[in-house]
Amino acid sequence: MLYFTQLIYVIPGQESVFHEFENHVLPLLTQYGGSLLLRVRPSTGDIIACEGEVPYEVHLCAFKDQAGFDAYAQDKHRQQFLHLKNKSVKSMLLVKGEAL
Repeated sequence: MLYFTQLIYVIPGQESVFHEFENHVLPLLTQYGGSLLLRVRPSTGDIIACEGEVPYEVHLCAFKDQAGFDAYAQDKHRQQFLHLKNKSVKSMLLVKGEAL
């Protein structure tokens, strides 16, 4: 099992556009052996330490293998909505890992 943590920084005022993107693409995860284990919107008061900006959302996803993750990323339906992601997301940080 592979785990992907994503810190997502949304452009202020574009939150609804980002939500629309997620509404289209998150349901596709299961088609590729993936699952959304955690989705959180941290507030400044919840952060103990942070170097830089607090992300708008943090996702923890799991995929059975790299091939599933790659297929999800290339999904034709998902690609149709990338313009929403591009319009609403300032930056993202993706961290790949394995359970210890």
